[in-house]
Amino acid sequence: MDSFLEELNSQQKRAVIYNKGPLLILAGAGSGKTKVNTYRIAYLIQKCGIKPSEIFAVTFTNKAAQEMRERVKKIINIKADPQKFLPYLGTFHSVCVKILRKEANNLNISKNFVIFDEDDQLSIIREIIRKLKISPEDINPKRIVSVISRAKDDLVTPQMFSNTANTDDYRLIAEIYPLYQKELIKQNALDFGDILFKTVELLYKPEILKKYQNKFKHILVDEYQDTNYAQYLILNKLAQKHQCITVCGDDDQNIYTWRGATIQNIFSFENDYPTAKV
Repeated sequence: MDSFLEELNSQQKRAVIYNKGPLLILAGAGSGKTKVNTYRIAYLIQKCGIKPSEIFAVTFTNKAAQEMRERVKKIINIKADPQKFLPYLGTFHSVCVKILRKEANNLNISKNFVIFDEDDQLSIIREIIRKLKISPEDINPKRIVSVISRAKDDLVTPQMFSNTANTDDYRLIAEIYPLYQKELIKQNALDFGDILFKTVELLYKPEILKKYQNKFKHILVDEYQDTNYAQYLILNKLAQKHQCITVCGDDDQNIYTWRGATIQNIFSFENDYPTAKV
């Protein structure tokens, strides 16, 4: 047994060295799920001959991503910058931004797009409200941002949103949503919802999908129960060729429901990947 694996218990070792397709790791908080994914990355690189650039590994916080990079660097004793050594290890958004900048021409966007945070979003929404002569007392700008962000996580376009708006609030947001998108385009900006939406859009292009399916031979996901629909589709599309997807999750924990995360993604894993090991 390789020396660096001696730090793991028997269950963790089995998960790290498993190499027969889709793998679902269910465990509670504090049980070492992230550690397993980290050691699995190291094992794939050091013992299976997988190139770091062939690994697509995502988590939900910058802190967790940085810790994973540093751990891998330490385990396999590399001197390179871990961010460059593992270019596709990061949060969903950071990894998708990297892909979007490379493929900007295929989406008719500038590769130098800027990323707008919630303050930027609110600034645009407030200006639209002012121009439409809507009182902020009639609808909270933060609620508008929240609803639009959730719509994007569910891959709902402005037109689709308008077609299903059935309350006064939603009909008002349906009027604002397309204006908000036009302003983003005008300012060469994407918000966080756009980053995922555009990545899904990109992966619906057959040649692009084939390119990235060939590129990423192993996909690893931390906190799978916190993925939303857009993230689920990105992972599902990328994994279809090699089927080497490892997801860690806790079916008793789901902390991102406010932005469309659904624990159903864990429950449907075995249906999505019939050969999965749990």
